[in-house]
This record gives sequence, structure tokens and C-alpha cells, in this order.
Amino acid sequence: MNDFFEQLGDILFLDIETASLTPKFEELNERLQEEWVKKERLIKSDDDGKIEPGSLYFDRAGIHAEFGQVVCVGVGYFQWKKKDKKLIFRSKVFSAAEERELLVDFSALLEKKKWILCAHNGKEFDFPYLCRRMLIQGVPLPEPLQIAGKKPWEVRHLDTMELWKFGDYKHYTRLELLTSVFGIPSSKDDLDGSQVNATFHLENDLEKIKKYCARDVEVTARVYLAMHPQLDEMEIEVIHLEELKKEHKK
Repeated sequence: MNDFFEQLGDILFLDIETASLTPKFEELNERLQEEWVKKERLIKSDDDGKIEPGSLYFDRAGIHAEFGQVVCVGVGYFQWKKKDKKLIFRSKVFSAAEERELLVDFSALLEKKKWILCAHNGKEFDFPYLCRRMLIQGVPLPEPLQIAGKKPWEVRHLDTMELWKFGDYKHYTRLELLTSVFGIPSSKDDLDGSQVNATFHLENDLEKIKKYCARDVEVTARVYLAMHPQLDEMEIEVIHLEELKKEHKK
């Protein structure tokens, strides 16, 4: 059990929220507009009807790193208080006016420790998206995201969706479904992923997105713990680092 808690403290749980590069398709530069139209033909709905070029941009561009941007990165990690037999989960959300700034700040955190990264569907979305946006923004990849040339067992990436698959390669499971089956409170009280782009571009409400991102990180961490039933009765105290800073300023 002690070995488990030691490894648990090395896991950095994360979640990213993304949005389209621009509020409108017409605001993209011409070369990207041309590329999006080509991409759009591949991702359009199955019906045979024609679509207006750029009509899918607002709803779909944010999930493609070439046409999207990271608007916040939520992270969290556990600390084991052996004396109290209690886990403390410390979390923080990186955001900034410019994407490059938040990626630089996040990268600096990854370089501070030999982290094991964990996200839900992270291997297919969060990790590659972060890598692509860092390279586009001219940010060197931090060591935990450098996977080129590494053997599979040298890559320190965990994925709660992959853990739940148990080898079933065809099985896709939403994070929200896992919270339902494990009885974990939902992170989607007043926002879900499909609403992030509108919340960012139309409502200019980054704080709302940050709160949603922080909840997703906590939920991912709780799902990971739920896969270790021996910890079911473990008390967990959640501390948001930004809230601590506010308290210290008072």
C-alpha cells in the first residue's frame, strides 16, 4: 500500500479546455481557411447534402489542434497524510490572455518533477493536442511530453479511459459515464465540453471555463481512485491552489 501512495504522489492529473482559433471562420488566414474546408469535407455529417464552407468551424474547430487553441489547463495531484490517513488533492488551473503564456507556465511545472501524466482520453486528445500547440507556439516540449524514440514502457502517460477498457480496443467510455457508475458527482453542472467555444468567444467567460476544467481534473482523479477499491473509504480533502492564494492575500 505504501508503494501505491508513493506512486500516486507522482501522478499529475490534467484536463485541457480548447476553443477555435478565431470566433469566425472568415477571420482565419486564407491558407488555414482552405485547409479547414478540406478537413470539413471529412468530418461533415453522413448526409449527402452539401454544406456551406466554414459552417462546421465554430462547433468543431476547437478539437483540432491545427485550428484550435488551448484556453486553460487544469492540473492536480495527491498528497498522502499518513498520520491522518487522509488524501489531499491540490489543484490549479493555468490560463492566460495569450495561449503561449499558459503553455510556457504549464511546461515549467512539468519540468519540476518526473511526473506521470494522467487524463481521460489523454493519449488520443490532451497529450497530443498540448504537444502540437506547444510546437506551433514555439514552446519546447517538456520531458514528460517527449515520446519520440521512447519505448512504450518509457512513456509515463496514464489514461483512465484506457484503464477502463481492459484491453477492449473498440470500447469508448465518456468520463461522465464513469462518474455515474462510480457514484462520483458530475463536473457538468452548468457547462459541458460542447459549450466551451461559445462560452469563450461569445460570452468571454474564461472563469466559468476554468471552474469547469478544475472539476474535470478532480473527477478524473476520483475515477482513477475508484479503480482501486481498497481506497473507497479514504477521506479526500480538495484544495484549489488559487483559492489558497486569495486567502493569504486577505
